[in-house]
Amino acid sequence: MSGGINPKIATLSLTGLMAAYSKLQSTTMAQVAASACNISNAQPGQFLMLQFMMSTVSQVGQSISNLVSQVQSMVNNSVRNQKSS
Repeated sequence: MSGGINPKIATLSLTGLMAAYSKLQSTTMAQVAASACNISNAQPGQFLMLQFMMSTVSQVGQSISNLVSQVQSMVNNSVRNQKSS
């Protein structure tokens, strides 16, 4: 393989993105609930990892929100440009 650009094109769907986010969120919340039920045996590292995971879920959610906002802005601009033509 030469050092060129990979010709593979990835398709991103909002449905797939939301499904993956929902799974990430559910997995994180299940781990939080499991740790809360077994708090007496929890290790300090578990709490740090859970905190990191919750932060990651929050960042991914914000990124999805920003993506939807950008797409909405592009659509609005396109509609506005068509009306003025």
